[in-house]
Amino acid sequence: MRQLVEYIWIDGTEPSPQLRSKTRVIDISNDEALWGFDGSSTNQASGDSSDCVLRPVLMVADPFRPRGSLLAMCEVLTPDMKPHRTNKRHSCANLADQYAEHECWFGLEQEYTLFKDGVPLGFPKDGGYPAPQGQYYCSIGGSNAFGREIVEEHLQLCLDAGLNLSGINAEVMPGQWEFQIGPLGPLEVSDQLWLARYILERVAEKHGVTVSWDPKPVKGDWNGAGCHSNFSTRQMRETKGAYLTAPLALEDAFRQNPSLIQWAYGHNIESRLTGQHETCSYKEFRWGTSDRGASIRIPWQVNADGVGYIEDRRPNANCDPYRVTRYLMESICPAIQSLEEPAQLKMNFGK
Repeated sequence: MRQLVEYIWIDGTEPSPQLRSKTRVIDISNDEALWGFDGSSTNQASGDSSDCVLRPVLMVADPFRPRGSLLAMCEVLTPDMKPHRTNKRHSCANLADQYAEHECWFGLEQEYTLFKDGVPLGFPKDGGYPAPQGQYYCSIGGSNAFGREIVEEHLQLCLDAGLNLSGINAEVMPGQWEFQIGPLGPLEVSDQLWLARYILERVAEKHGVTVSWDPKPVKGDWNGAGCHSNFSTRQMRETKGAYLTAPLALEDAFRQNPSLIQWAYGHNIESRLTGQHETCSYKEFRWGTSDRGASIRIPWQVNADGVGYIEDRRPNANCDPYRVTRYLMESICPAIQSLEEPAQLKMNFGK
C-alpha cells in the first residue's frame, strides 16, 4: 500500500527558526520511516557535509490530502543518529523523562497576526490605522473581526488531524487571533503546537495571506503577540496551596538569571514586554491573582480552590515550545519535589 507522508521539521534559521516540509510517497509495508534532506539549504549544514536525517516523532492524519495520508512532525538528527544542534526537542525529552512522576500538564495559547499586502488584516491598505484597540477582542462583525474564514478553516483542519485544540478567539489587535492547545504533556503539547503552526501556514498560503509570529507586529499603541503558557503538576492539581510554589520558583529562577527568559521565551521579547500593553516589563517579575499585567497570573478559581495551574504570560508568539516547557519544568519541578508543607506558603501570596 502506497501512502503520502508530509515530513515536517524545524530549520536552523536564526534568530527564530522556521518550518520546512517535503512529501514522500512510501510503501508502508516495508519502508523505513527515517528520511534525509539537504541541511545546507536550511541553515543546518555546510555544503561539503550537507546530509541531515529526519525521524518522525508524531504522525497525524493529513487534513489536506486523501484519507490515509499523514503529517509527520520530525526531529532532526545527524547522519550518525545523534541530535542535531538545532534539535531542541531532545533536551526537552530528557527533562520530561526526569520529571515524569510530576505528570506535568501544559496549555499553550498561541497568538498570531494575519497580514495581507504588508499590513495586518483590518488595517487600511493605503496607510494609517484603524480605530484604537478595544473593540476587537473576541469580536464579531465585519468592522471588528478580520480573517475569520482562515481561523475557522484552521480549527477544523487541526481537529480533523487529531490535534488537541481546545479553543480559538479574536485578539486585541485587528487581524490578530489565538488558538489554544492542551492540556498535554511537555512533548505532546510542543509537537502539536508546531503541527498546528504548520497547518495554519498552509491555510494562509491558500488564501494569499501571511502569518506573522512577530511578538510586536505593529509598533506603537498596539498589543504584541504572545504564547501564554499554562502549567501544572499533579501535586499542584491535588494538594492545597502547592500551586503557590510555582510563581515563587519562577521568581527565584528570574532573579538568578534574568536574561534566560530571552533564550527561553523567544527573540525580541523586549519589544513586546514593555509594561505598556498587558504583562509587565521583561526586566521585572511579579505575580498575582487575575493580574494580566503581571509576569505570572493566578486564575481566580485556582486561588479560590487552592489547587490548579499558573499562567506564565511572558512567552512570545515566536517562542520554541520545547524551550518554554523545558524552562518551566526545570524551574518549578525541583521546588515542587522538595515541598513538604504547601499550605504554609499562603503567607507569601500576593507579594
